[in-house]
Amino acid sequence: MFARSLVLLAGVIGTLPVQAGELRPEEAKRFIAGKLFSYSCFEGTSGLGRIYADGSVHGSIQIRGTGPVHLMSLPAGTVKIQPDSICASVKGVPFSPCFAVNQIDSRSFRGSISGLSFAYCDFVRRNPRVDIAETSTQQPPPPRVLDSAKMRSSIGQ
Repeated sequence: MFARSLVLLAGVIGTLPVQAGELRPEEAKRFIAGKLFSYSCFEGTSGLGRIYADGSVHGSIQIRGTGPVHLMSLPAGTVKIQPDSICASVKGVPFSPCFAVNQIDSRSFRGSISGLSFAYCDFVRRNPRVDIAETSTQQPPPPRVLDSAKMRSSIGQ
């Protein structure tokens, strides 16, 4: 009886919403690293991508939400987790912006440039397998049933 109560309690706690709030760098890394996220930013830029534990970034970007979608890949070490900050080092950018990561719920977060809360992107975790299944609107055609009498007559001809 006691064990069942613990299992029930664990199940109920597991369904409670995650508290929103700013994540410390190591917490953000655990929440984000290796997972697929779609994102949309304050000025319209959107895309899909992953940030890996080694600090590399791979995905797509559509600037201001219009025009072509570009594939992008940034090398290991681009995103750097430090004890008190998360910063990026991008070739050609004269400074290394740092970011605040605020968890919204168990699947999403808002990343903003530290000190500029208006400059943000909202990220939502995606599961590619589920997304493909949900967006597939066309049903495969039903299997064709062959009439064996017609097959025998066409073979004999």
